[in-house]
Amino acid sequence: RSSDLTITRAICVLFAIIVFSCIIGEGFSNPSTSQESKCLYGNEDACRYGICIGVVAFLACIFFFVVDLYFPQISSATDRRYLVMADLGFSGLWAFLWFVGFCFLTHTWSAVDKKELLVSGVQAAIAFSFFSIFSWVILAIFAFKRLRMGVDDFTRGYDDPSAVPPYSGYPNAAGGSYQQPPFTNNPDPASGYQPPVY
Repeated sequence: RSSDLTITRAICVLFAIIVFSCIIGEGFSNPSTSQESKCLYGNEDACRYGICIGVVAFLACIFFFVVDLYFPQISSATDRRYLVMADLGFSGLWAFLWFVGFCFLTHTWSAVDKKELLVSGVQAAIAFSFFSIFSWVILAIFAFKRLRMGVDDFTRGYDDPSAVPPYSGYPNAAGGSYQQPPFTNNPDPASGYQPPVY
């Protein structure tokens, strides 16, 4: 159902915001001996990776929200198939990247001396990167189910205008059809009507 898909996407957006905002807000410290901010995970790449996958996941979810909103109005079966395949591929890839991120952040955090550190934001980023794995796997499952249903099922409720039969003509009182075009310069001489000349 589309409501389940929308809820899952909203959860993915929330988790992504939590991860990158926790790393940006509390993942760096500025020691008194240095002017430079230092990543609390002990590795600058860990902070960059967490921020990067969080921001890209947020932007991708917004993009796929818009795609889901306009999906029923897309008439091309090929375009629909490509969008569902893109959703499936991206969701699967991002579930894997969240798994890598969780392992990376956890590994680098385990090697850090945690004395006198404010660790709540750092640990929250690790926890929500773990939760993000499952939310993105669920999105991939939804996309896979949509792909298996097939594009033909997606087109329900859409009437192709080219499938409507052409207009056959207006029947007149005598039972025949009106065949003469309505605006011609050559009127039927049997009718006796002469149009005015301007």
